Amino acid sequence: MTDTATTAALLAAYDAQMRAVQPVPAPGITYEQDGPALRVVGQHRGFVTGPRDWGGVRGPELNALIARQRDFFAARGEAVEWKTRGHDEPADLPDRLRAAGFVPEPPETVVIALVEELAVAAPALPPGVTLRRVTADADLERIATLETEVWGVDLAWVAGHLRGRLAVDPDGTEIYVAEAAGEIVSAAWIAFRPGTDFAMLLGGSTLAEWRGKGVYRALVALRAARAAARNAPYLLVEASSDSAPILKRLGFTAVTTTTPYIWTPAHRDAPDRGAGNRATSHDDAAPGNRPSPTTAMDTAGSGTAGSGTDGQRRRA
Repeated sequence: MTDTATTAALLAAYDAQMRAVQPVPAPGITYEQDGPALRVVGQHRGFVTGPRDWGGVRGPELNALIARQRDFFAARGEAVEWKTRGHDEPADLPDRLRAAGFVPEPPETVVIALVEELAVAAPALPPGVTLRRVTADADLERIATLETEVWGVDLAWVAGHLRGRLAVDPDGTEIYVAEAAGEIVSAAWIAFRPGTDFAMLLGGSTLAEWRGKGVYRALVALRAARAAARNAPYLLVEASSDSAPILKRLGFTAVTTTTPYIWTPAHRDAPDRGAGNRATSHDDAAPGNRPSPTTAMDTAGSGTAGSGTDGQRRRA
């Protein structure tokens, strides 16, 4: 298969599976359908995703669909993220979102790898650094503190997000940290999506002074090994500008981009972005991949700061 054909096949699998099959919602989170738009309610901010062609909705009808999502969350006093992809139709969707008051955040690159072809050798860790899987509340709070420091926004909600994912499906999300002298210096997780061939790398964040030492790559290797052990054919990452080059060198293929468009109520500050909210999409997912893992960190490969993105952004 040619490189072009491989990319097309990976993108087709992404569209058919990750945009159609949602994870089991955590307690307090609901999914609501409004035409082609899937609305995720109950997270720290709203989230909207949909099929590649948005059900053929165009023109004034599309404007009305956008306005309904904005107004729904406005009535709740909440910000909302509308998740777009670079290959979506219609081409004027971003312009219509801007006209409705949505503001674009930095794009992320959607990269996918066939697990069986991924050769990620675990690098030697720096002296004193260890990796371990975590589930305890205290560790989740420490991860939220790390994500806040790395992304430069308040991501305290990440701890609750991860608790919710573990509560609804303890085996669906595996969370890992790298520690040195009792301090978490990097954290990341992998989410398995039942009903699909994908596992998603999310939340990857590393303190600036620990970047370039093999810690992030070790967490990628560990999670890739877990995907292989659990027979997931594909690994998906919505990658930040920092992570994308690393992942491409490891064998991931860029298939499209994703850009979150955010509407924020006038009484609120600009929305947080970090490592843990996107359906969280993703190891920029959960992911967010941008200064935030996105809102629906685990939804349709989407993410909020920290949620969906697997990235190792430098400390602000």
